[in-house]
Amino acid sequence: MTDIDTDDFDANDDLVERMSALDEDLAVQRAHSLRAGLADYELEDDDFDVLDAVTEDPNAITYLPALPVIAIVGRPNVGKSALVNRILGRREAVVEDTPGVTRDRVSYKGEWNDRRFTLVDTGGWEPDAKGIDASVAAQAEVAIDLSDVVLFVVDARVGATSTDEQVVRMLRKSGKPVFLLANKVDDARQEPEAAALWSLGLGEPYPVSALHGRGVADLLDAVLKKLPLISAVAKEEVGGPRRVAILGRPNVGKSSLLNKSAGEERVVVNELAGTTRDPVDEQVELGGKIWRFVDTAGIRRRVHLSQGADFYASLRTSTALEKAEVAIVVIDVSEKISEQDVRIIDLVLESGRALVLAFNKWDLLDDDRRRYLEREIEQDLAHVSWAPRVNISARTGRHLEKLVPALELALESWDTRIATGKFNAFLAELTAAHPHPVRGGKQPRILFGTQVSSRPPTFVLFTTGFLDPGYRRYIQRRLREIYGFAGTPIFVNMRVREKRAR
Repeated sequence: MTDIDTDDFDANDDLVERMSALDEDLAVQRAHSLRAGLADYELEDDDFDVLDAVTEDPNAITYLPALPVIAIVGRPNVGKSALVNRILGRREAVVEDTPGVTRDRVSYKGEWNDRRFTLVDTGGWEPDAKGIDASVAAQAEVAIDLSDVVLFVVDARVGATSTDEQVVRMLRKSGKPVFLLANKVDDARQEPEAAALWSLGLGEPYPVSALHGRGVADLLDAVLKKLPLISAVAKEEVGGPRRVAILGRPNVGKSSLLNKSAGEERVVVNELAGTTRDPVDEQVELGGKIWRFVDTAGIRRRVHLSQGADFYASLRTSTALEKAEVAIVVIDVSEKISEQDVRIIDLVLESGRALVLAFNKWDLLDDDRRRYLEREIEQDLAHVSWAPRVNISARTGRHLEKLVPALELALESWDTRIATGKFNAFLAELTAAHPHPVRGGKQPRILFGTQVSSRPPTFVLFTTGFLDPGYRRYIQRRLREIYGFAGTPIFVNMRVREKRAR
């Protein structure tokens, strides 16, 4: 038999016209009739949950007071990220016994005694830093400027160093309230080591152990007394902007894309692959709308994820994708589309998130490479031909504004819900024009269909037998032809039910 995925009919325009002219009341009555007919079949308890399910997906943007900001700073490897995890009560920040794991200023939402705040982890600050370390130090300085309170972490076992003294001078110039933390004080016998930090001139040091949690509760009680209820420096919190995850292989331009969208050096950009380790989110205004962009660590090949910071960075990238609504997968057009690019796209599909493909470094493309690229897209990305494509240059900002209509289209499709009456009328037209082939002397019939949820659009078909994978792909293709669904995966599930014994 000819594969159902080939174009074996030419009546699409006629079907569109008939569907658009369908009487709404008639469609609803027909759906009620089909659903009533399910009473003759053996239904399970969760079938009724599916039939009664109605999911609303409101997308109202609400504005909330800006949460106060606490920045954590210090030289490398004093335990800043470990302290972040201790305050949050969960393992969010990447922690490794190696200096320089954290590179960007990374924001997390924390809470203590019913008070919510933003906690900002920073990379280690060092004077006269060069290369990527200079960019890391600059991000730490920006974090101080954009905070309401600063926690200055010092390794009590090492004592005050010349670098710590230079950090103190920088903190005094900022004029921010500063809490001096003597970290790695794991028991009372080590407290005299903390007392030695009085010499820094920042007042009484707070002896804490980020590893064991010792002294952290008393510290937070003191910090809340200095922390304003509403931040004097942070942006107004937006309750409902769409969350956009930026994914791709290392060094394809994800961080450059975030920086250009935000209009500032929000994250460290370096030729060194794998610069970003923690997901960095930023509220940006693009195309006259507010978005929440999340820059993620580049997803490496599995063989490189066996250990260390890159392994945990990959886990956090997956978590960031789960929290997002739409993913921008950045592809470097100056290189051949790789198996790794396809795997990242498949990761987005498995997560059920909307998808936009951003072909970066378009300004570097010559005619020869363009011909090969089009062929690669046809061969390797045919399974996501429905995803909006945008050709950009994150470095120069070229065509960055075209991301907005692509994101809006993908999210609109992701949110789309088809009324049950229309969906069953669509199924009736579809099966009449192209019935399921007979298998083993039987022809499976679709008894009833409903969209159980959006985000992503998910449909359930009650059938008398198993539908071939090719026929399900045919249904998905026709759904896209009739209703669009550009930029979103759609799922069609089956529930095979037998007729009740009389």
